[in-house]
Amino acid sequence: MIEQHLDIPTADGAMNTFVVHPEEGGPFPVVLFYMDAPGKREELHDMARRLAAVGYFVVLPNLYYRRTRDFWLRERTEPAMAVMFEHMASLDARTTECDTRAMLQFVDAQSAADARRIGAVGYCMSGPFVMWAAAAFPERLRCIASIHGANMATDRPDSPHRVAHKVKCESYFACAEIDKWAPPADIEKLQVALRAAGTPHRIEWYPGAEHGFVFPLRAGIYNQVAAERHWERLFSLFGRTLSPAA
Repeated sequence: MIEQHLDIPTADGAMNTFVVHPEEGGPFPVVLFYMDAPGKREELHDMARRLAAVGYFVVLPNLYYRRTRDFWLRERTEPAMAVMFEHMASLDARTTECDTRAMLQFVDAQSAADARRIGAVGYCMSGPFVMWAAAAFPERLRCIASIHGANMATDRPDSPHRVAHKVKCESYFACAEIDKWAPPADIEKLQVALRAAGTPHRIEWYPGAEHGFVFPLRAGIYNQVAAERHWERLFSLFGRTLSPAA
């Protein structure tokens, strides 16, 4: 495996990023990996490695680079969570478009990346981000996956359910049964919008799973059965939409 820690230039600054891909056999289809609110950390690097190990060029940026290069939530204390929410509130559809454009320009210049075949995955906070990315760059993204995505239907004009008509690629939504950030009423709004848009999609509920169920280090929340199902769904989605024949 080839791993790099590098800066990707964006219109807003230098976005420190983890990039990983197989050593041989490229160029590889690209997966843009949008982090969750606790920040870019080794736990996410390991998840990126798991994707890369089966044949993908994975790009995992620190989306908080405008404010800090090294934040990640080390303890779930009230002060630390407050800082995390401040960072989280600094990101929106505009920053997502900016950062996605920079990642696309980066992979376009990489000999190990096949930038004609690009998918994206987002977790929790970044569930909306993959929707915004697909809406902003419909000609570039072949698929997106939102895993226990938060705030998928809000009152904001850029709410994910309100941009569904701009999403042309196949999408997958893994929804935890126990999730205050994505209650059934919100997911129903998203479902209605996706159906109206006619975009290919799948919304799947994970019974008994809680928000954050995929993360192995999320004590008391990690659900191995549900997490492994999410990996199965991701590999199927990417294999189907990012293959040379797709």
